[in-house]
Amino acid sequence: MARYTGPACKLCRREGKKLFLKGDRCYTSKCAVERRSYAPGQHGANRKKTSEYGLQLRAKQSARRYYGIGESQFHKYFLMADRKAGVTGSNLLQICESRLDNVVYTAGFASSRAQARQFVNHAHFTVNGTKVDIPSYLVKAGDVVAVKETSKSTEEFKTVVEANAARPVPQWLDVNKDAMSAKVVKLPDREEIATPVEEHLIVEFYSK
Repeated sequence: MARYTGPACKLCRREGKKLFLKGDRCYTSKCAVERRSYAPGQHGANRKKTSEYGLQLRAKQSARRYYGIGESQFHKYFLMADRKAGVTGSNLLQICESRLDNVVYTAGFASSRAQARQFVNHAHFTVNGTKVDIPSYLVKAGDVVAVKETSKSTEEFKTVVEANAARPVPQWLDVNKDAMSAKVVKLPDREEIATPVEEHLIVEFYSK
């Protein structure tokens, strides 16, 4: 499936919630969900009650769009989560959270996941000292993600890190803003994941 390149705010409106796809704009009154809290399209404001299947589909689409993951890869993550011990829904979100682009964003080294994905694609980050340019790379407990030495002095990264300095960082990450690095203390538990979706609906969707 090709990556979506249309208006990001339309995705938030379709899901009826903020997916924080536009960085700082999502926290202001310019947010499209704040201004038009109904689905896009000619009949968006008049849509009827959603069916059970519709709720499950929307939960799956919300999670995919929140993390910026394609359908086939998201389904692959579900199969991985289903094979792991524990709760499948929580395992799925844990896998999504451990993507390198998500760690870069969560640590405050990018203003949005889309920007984090671009930074990783452009080889601005290392994992345990080795350059990694794959946004879907899954980090493990103990891994250290850092801005590449030659990228630390650029104004772009200095500006981004400064702009996101006040953003709260979850306890499963140990971030050093000065060194522009983040250590994965452990993989996150469900209560440490702020994803605005109901993962049990995703499990129900794929279990049909």
